[in-house]
Amino acid sequence: MPHQQVKFYQTGTLTVGNRLLDEGHRTVQATMDRSNSLDSGHRACQGCGEALGARYAIDAAMRATNNQLIAANATGCLEVFTTPYPESVWRIPWMHSLFGNAPSVATGIAAAMRVKGRDHVRVIAQGGDGGTTDIGFGALSGMFERNDDVLYICYDNQAYMNTGVQRSSATPGSARTATTMPVGPEPGADFDKGKNVPLIAMAHGIPYVATASVDRLHDLEAKEEKAMSLRGAHYIQVFVPCPLGWGSKPADTVKIARLAVESGLYPLFEAEYGEITTSTKIRRKVPVSGYLRLQRRFAHTLKNETQLAQLQAVADRNIRRFSLIDEQGD
Repeated sequence: MPHQQVKFYQTGTLTVGNRLLDEGHRTVQATMDRSNSLDSGHRACQGCGEALGARYAIDAAMRATNNQLIAANATGCLEVFTTPYPESVWRIPWMHSLFGNAPSVATGIAAAMRVKGRDHVRVIAQGGDGGTTDIGFGALSGMFERNDDVLYICYDNQAYMNTGVQRSSATPGSARTATTMPVGPEPGADFDKGKNVPLIAMAHGIPYVATASVDRLHDLEAKEEKAMSLRGAHYIQVFVPCPLGWGSKPADTVKIARLAVESGLYPLFEAEYGEITTSTKIRRKVPVSGYLRLQRRFAHTLKNETQLAQLQAVADRNIRRFSLIDEQGD
């Protein structure tokens, strides 16, 4: 009697449902040979999206490179909660750089591997949105311009969380931070400011650019493997909610990430040599209010019809720009 393949919508962890999938379709996290490169014992907050994102991304990259991987890490939350002196939870060759020069350090490591004839050893640079979109922006652009053989991963939690939740150039409009308080006629962060670094990376014409989210583990792992299969400069930006800075429940981290994607506020796509090649379709579109409601940083926005409409317009523009809904969809 033929067997029917059992399918699950949520198959991103080491669960019975995931183990019922064919081995080739399981995530790295659902296999016993995962590297656990970011091991247990770190000091991240409960529900930290960045800890999830880094664990998923590095384990996927390790599998794609046959465990031949070196990482350079910018100063920030990920560095602080994983390496409180003299301890470390990293199980890979790992180097702490300054806040703004992780791309340059990674470039030097890649050059050293090339000179030593060890081209099979791949290099990753990683940092938060503050160290990426602001402080390290010049070094990152230089890495792209030279097309250095490095994958840069930005863990985007939309503010400077490690130093007190200050606004970064990745902070969305109307969001409350320590430097954009919800006061005055236009409370929170300004609209029409900031940087879209994935699009800036595309403008450099580098081989591969992608966005990902911690709620889509299969998608994130596939993009890591794609980046590792190519040579040259690559950029992946991962959406990682921050319960502490966003005023959300730790248990809602993955749910918030999913709503950001399903509302259109955080489009998932891939690009090669400056051209978008694929985008992840929205399965069930939700209003941005459903995403905002789970975060205290947007409590004032829900009471402000003008700002709510502005954020909805951002989401709708993303849906059109990145073709996130099929023509036959609603």
